[in-house]
Amino acid sequence: MIKRRTFGKALSVGTGAAAASAAGLQGLPTASAATGDGPRTTTPTAASGTHTSFGPLKQVRAGLLDIGYAEAGPAHGPVVICLHGWPYDIHSYVDVAPLLAAEGYRVIVPYLRGHGTTRFLSSRTFRNGQQSTIALDIIALMDALKIEKAVLAGFDWGSRTADIIAALRPGRCKALVSVSGYLITNLEANLQPLAPKAEYAWWYQYYFATDRGRRAMEDKAKRHDLTRLVWDTVSPTWDFDDATFERTAAAFENPDHADIVIHNYRWRLSLADGERRYDGFEKQLAARPVIEVPTITLDPELDPFTAPGNGSAYRDRFTGAYEHRTLAGIGHNLPQEAPTAFAQAVIDVDHF
Repeated sequence: MIKRRTFGKALSVGTGAAAASAAGLQGLPTASAATGDGPRTTTPTAASGTHTSFGPLKQVRAGLLDIGYAEAGPAHGPVVICLHGWPYDIHSYVDVAPLLAAEGYRVIVPYLRGHGTTRFLSSRTFRNGQQSTIALDIIALMDALKIEKAVLAGFDWGSRTADIIAALRPGRCKALVSVSGYLITNLEANLQPLAPKAEYAWWYQYYFATDRGRRAMEDKAKRHDLTRLVWDTVSPTWDFDDATFERTAAAFENPDHADIVIHNYRWRLSLADGERRYDGFEKQLAARPVIEVPTITLDPELDPFTAPGNGSAYRDRFTGAYEHRTLAGIGHNLPQEAPTAFAQAVIDVDHF
């Protein structure tokens, strides 16, 4: 059992075509409100699909898991941890990692629980997808790799995970890049309906609330087609090829994938219980804690989940050095669609 003080202590490179828009290649934001004035390096432009693989993957026992991860860059460089979402995997960063490694960063890209080569150490561990457990996994990874502090950068589940660590234990987070801004879940607030158009984009969340949805995730062929449909709809201008998708789809063969994904979405809708040992952490997160570490938030213009208002919906949750950028013509999988822009954000926030 992981008690509050234990958690406190823990927390104290896909061939694809280039994105259709110039923003995908140039990495130029359409809106910016910078507060940082430190020295910055301009990242060389790299098109989506420049790289198709990482070097040999590594494994490390960390917390409840044996975590698989890719690593690039010098072993003693400043650390950047890049966190993927669903239905994605480490290949979302296959073009980002070399850009950061070339600037001297040690880049760590882990498979989240239920993905790729990451495995549970015990068959008895509950396959829990709630938000605090995934944050714990990343802190355990940092501890196992003896990383005291890192720049955390993510999208989708990865943004939420990075936000949680930055909010609750800023001493472990040097700076933050968060796609879609502040994604920490408040279960009570999440019971309120959104506008119909926004709810429509979340169709799979409601599908997963049913036994039909679970069975679809457990069926290899249906899971494949379901996740490909999500890719196609949430990244409407990204001209990726079949091989790019298949490299990521292989990560969904993980034996715990369906359990983790189904629990994650049901938990967010209060249709599945979390574990009581994490109640204290979830209570803290329900209070929507502010994030004080230097932050750049990125909004993909064509992502159906991007909130209106050019970041205004979550601006008050970031109280430190801050900048917001909106990327024109980019969809949900921002790091893979616009790797230059993502890498540049990491470098820039590290100099705030």
